[in-house]
Amino acid sequence: MSDTSGSTHRIDTSKPHPARVYDWYLGGKDNYPADEELGRQIATFEPTAKYGAQHNRWFMHRATRHLAGRAGIKQFLDIGTGIPTEPNLHQVAQSITPDARVVYGDNDPIVLAHAAALLRGTPEGATEYLQVDVRDPDRILELAAKVLDFDQPMAVSLIAVLHFVTDEDGAYDTVRRLMDAVAPGSHLALTLVASDYDPERTREAVEMYKAGGVTLVPRSREEFGRFFTGLELVDPGIVWLPDWRPDLAEDEIRDGAAVPLYAGVARKN
Repeated sequence: MSDTSGSTHRIDTSKPHPARVYDWYLGGKDNYPADEELGRQIATFEPTAKYGAQHNRWFMHRATRHLAGRAGIKQFLDIGTGIPTEPNLHQVAQSITPDARVVYGDNDPIVLAHAAALLRGTPEGATEYLQVDVRDPDRILELAAKVLDFDQPMAVSLIAVLHFVTDEDGAYDTVRRLMDAVAPGSHLALTLVASDYDPERTREAVEMYKAGGVTLVPRSREEFGRFFTGLELVDPGIVWLPDWRPDLAEDEIRDGAAVPLYAGVARKN
């Protein structure tokens, strides 16, 4: 494992971090009281929050099965990776394509501390972890190019991360920069909290996150669709998270509850 960021990172346990709150939702142990407190507040207000976090993982699995299988993708750039929860993306991809190359990136030092779990891949493939911020796409591209071949198609994965990035901080610009850099035939996989499912409850959730020191930026279906500008959406297009290719599901336990997040995968032609 290598930290290619070139700097020392300190874990700030006094404030919640999205990756660690997400870990708490998933029943993980790599979180702190501040993360658990915010997670409990959100889960009390929105009982489907934990279920939604699990559905994000399931979507990642389904999307990766499609991309490594039918789409023939052998390279993956996963930004906003989060704390490792098996099976990780590279395990899904390399179970289909053993020589798949995967680069993970996150800005939480605790993810770096556990990144060894992200690097145990197949002998034929490659995995690497980068300590990077989604708001710095040029840095991401510079470091990822040491592992991935940008002349060949790849999948760019931004699962449950862009709703923590404002327009002013470059949410759309980041996606545009990343997709401009990848070869034709590449794909983009996204999920994001919806603002137009239950607007009043969403506003309250935003305030809860804000009180915890975390910026949450839900977006409408139209705003979500803007991330795919210039790309060709893969069937079934933009849908609610559980409705994206349920035929690719494995080991999912669904209870029919609503999951107010949008999901989509698109191809660069």
